[in-house]
Amino acid sequence: MYQPPAHTTQHWQVTKPAARGRRGMVASQSRAAAEAGIAILEAGGNAADAAVGMAFALAAMEPWNSGLGGIGYAQVAAPGGPAETFDFGPVSPAGLNARDFPTTGRMKQDLFSWPEVEGDRNIHGPMSFCTPSSVAGYALLHERRGRMPAKDVLAPAVALAQRGLPQDWYTTLKIANAASTLKLYAESARIYLPNGLPPVTPYQGKPGFFRLGRLPDTLERLQQAGFRDFYEGDVAAAIAADVKEAGGILSAADLAGCQARVLPAVSVPWRGHTLHLSNGLTAAPTFRRVMELMEAADWNGSAPGTAWHLAFAKAMQAAYAERLAGLGDAEPKGAETCTTHLNVCDADGMMVSMTTTLLSSMGSRVVLPRSGVLMNNGVMWFDPRPGSANEIGPNKRPLTNMSPVIVADAAGNPEMALGASGGRRILAAVFQMLSLVSGFGMDPDAAAHFPRIDVSGPEGATADRGLPQATLDGLAAAGPLEVVEHAVLPVNFACPNLIQIRAGGERVGITDVMSPWSAALAQT
Repeated sequence: MYQPPAHTTQHWQVTKPAARGRRGMVASQSRAAAEAGIAILEAGGNAADAAVGMAFALAAMEPWNSGLGGIGYAQVAAPGGPAETFDFGPVSPAGLNARDFPTTGRMKQDLFSWPEVEGDRNIHGPMSFCTPSSVAGYALLHERRGRMPAKDVLAPAVALAQRGLPQDWYTTLKIANAASTLKLYAESARIYLPNGLPPVTPYQGKPGFFRLGRLPDTLERLQQAGFRDFYEGDVAAAIAADVKEAGGILSAADLAGCQARVLPAVSVPWRGHTLHLSNGLTAAPTFRRVMELMEAADWNGSAPGTAWHLAFAKAMQAAYAERLAGLGDAEPKGAETCTTHLNVCDADGMMVSMTTTLLSSMGSRVVLPRSGVLMNNGVMWFDPRPGSANEIGPNKRPLTNMSPVIVADAAGNPEMALGASGGRRILAAVFQMLSLVSGFGMDPDAAAHFPRIDVSGPEGATADRGLPQATLDGLAAAGPLEVVEHAVLPVNFACPNLIQIRAGGERVGITDVMSPWSAALAQT
C-alpha cells in the first residue's frame, strides 16, 4: 500500500549572498535597515552611530521583532579599547504584583511552560508591559560611543517610517501569525488588520506600503527633542496616558526612572581567541558552560562531523539542565519569540553586536495610539509560580536568552561580531556559527549555509534534514530527535548573522539564509 512521504514546504535550494569589503559593513534581518546603516557610515558615522540608526529603522521595518517598546543588549569593542556590554534589558514596573496574575490551575497548553494566567494577561495586553528600555540603550550607546548628531542618526528611520512598512508576502505572513490577538486591541487592529484581515500583497506588480500609526511622528519628535523625550517629555506623557487608559501598570515614574547601563563585557579565552560575552542576565553563563564542555570535542577537519555534533548535543543538554534548575528561564523551548539581531563594523575596526526584542511576536500586540509604539510583553518572562527563580514582582530583571558576542584576536582586537534571534534557540545557533568560522576555519558564507542542529533543553535535539545521514543516525541513537526543514515558517532554528574581519583587513558579512528580508552590506 502506498505510504505518502513526509510533507516538505520547499523544493528548491536557497542561498544568501555574503558581503565583502575593506571599509564599513553591516548585517541585519532587514535590508532596509542595513541600507540605513550604510548611509550613516557613508555620512561619517561610526559603528555605534550606524547600530543606533539601524535599531531605530527596525522599529518601522520589523515591527514584529523589535522597536521603541522593546529591550535589548549590545556588545561594543574597538581596537585598543575595552569591550563593553550596554545593558538595556527588561525591568518590571514598580507596580507589578503577582496578585494581579491569578492562575487558572492549568498549565499553558501551547507555547509556554508556565501555569496559565487568567486571560493570558501576562502574555498580551496592557498588563504585560515591562519598562521599554530600548531607546535608553540606544541613547547611551550613541552618547558613549557615537560621533554623529542624533538628528542625523535618526534621519533614515524617520524617512523609512514616513514611507511605511512594505506590504509584501512576508508582512502578510507575520501579521497573520499574530492576527488572532492583534484584533483584541483597537489601534493594533486598525493598523495591521484593515477590514478585519491582514494586509495582502497585490497579486501582480509591486507591493505598496502602509503607515504604522503615529510612529513616524514619535520618531520625528525624538529627532527634534532628543532621546530622553521618550521617558520624560511629550512622548513619555503620551505613553503614560495610553497605558493608564488601557488599564496597564507601567507608569510615568517607571518611564522617568528608566536608565540603561554599561558593564564590562564577560571576556573568556577560547581556542586562541577571546570571546566578549554579554554581561547581565543573558545567556552568557550557559554559553560559558557549553564552551567548557566542548573543549574535549573533535575539532579536527574543515567541518564538524558526527562526533562533534554528538558532543555538542550532549553539552547543550547538560548546560540547559543546569540553567533551568539553577538560574530559571522564562522563554520556553519553541516559544514564538520576536527578536532581531544586527552587527556593524566600521572602517576603523569598531564592532557592535546588538540583540533587541519585544519578546513574543508583535510583543504585547498593543500599539499605543498616541505614540504608535508597539509595546513589549516582558511580564511573560516572569514565572507566575511564587518562589521561583523568575517570580513576578516589582523592579525585577528576568533572565533572558539574548547572546550578542564579539570575538577578539590574539592581540585583543575585535575580529568578529555575531548573534542571533530566536529565543532559546539563540545559544545553539551562535555557538555553531562561532565554531564553524573560528573553530573549523570556514568562510562565513559557507558557515551560513552549513546545516545546523538545535538543542534548547535538557533532552532531545532538532536537526536539519540536510545534515549527513550518519550524523542524523548518531543523534537519533543518542536520544529523541526531530528531523526538520530549515524554512521561513515553521521557524525551527534561530536566525544568526555575523561580520568577520579577516587577515589583511577584508570584512565578510552574512545573514541567515532563510530570512527573506535579511542582508549584509559593505561600504564601497
